[in-house]
Amino acid sequence: GSVTRLKTCHIFRAIPKRRRRKWPSLEIQVNRPLPSEGVFADYLRLKQNHLEFFMALTTGDKVPSCTLSVMGESGPAPLSTDDLFGSKRVLLFALPGAFTPGCSMAHLPGYVANADKIKAAGVDSIACLSVNDAFVMGAWGEAQNASEIIMVADGNAQFTDAMGLALDATGFGMGKRSQRYAMLVDDGVITHINVEEGPGVEASSAETMMALL
Repeated sequence: GSVTRLKTCHIFRAIPKRRRRKWPSLEIQVNRPLPSEGVFADYLRLKQNHLEFFMALTTGDKVPSCTLSVMGESGPAPLSTDDLFGSKRVLLFALPGAFTPGCSMAHLPGYVANADKIKAAGVDSIACLSVNDAFVMGAWGEAQNASEIIMVADGNAQFTDAMGLALDATGFGMGKRSQRYAMLVDDGVITHINVEEGPGVEASSAETMMALL
């Protein structure tokens, strides 16, 4: 295919200011034409000297293809993104960690309380995703009475990385986690995504997302 050459500074406009870093000015080869500014048909993986740059997915992009896990009756069970998102409308919200204060007191409870209303508005499934293991997500779901919500474990942050929404929480002793966000997905395509710009639960809350249905 065609090859596009660009300087790293040329892609900074497409990265939110809060996520920009001072990369050296390198020439990067992209093995396909870049989409028009502000539109990402797929997430871009740009490689140069073994460096990789990831841009967050946005409206119109397909969700990453990978295998996640959920807690089943006999233990952790695989859940492919095709099974999670295929041929249905899904509201997925992601958060930094199960059992953490903000997630347990505000984010997940809002979706638990409004699950029936969300589904009545045309959503087939509600999913909660975190970079935790299936045992933790299963136990947290039980503790929160989240029977109407699919508690999804992204244990290796594969989905989170591919979304371009990983959070470096090593300063808190939590390693790699997910940023807090919520998105509506129709048959595997993101139709709306809200990423929290700061602390708190606002843009990704159940109430905010319900207003988009």
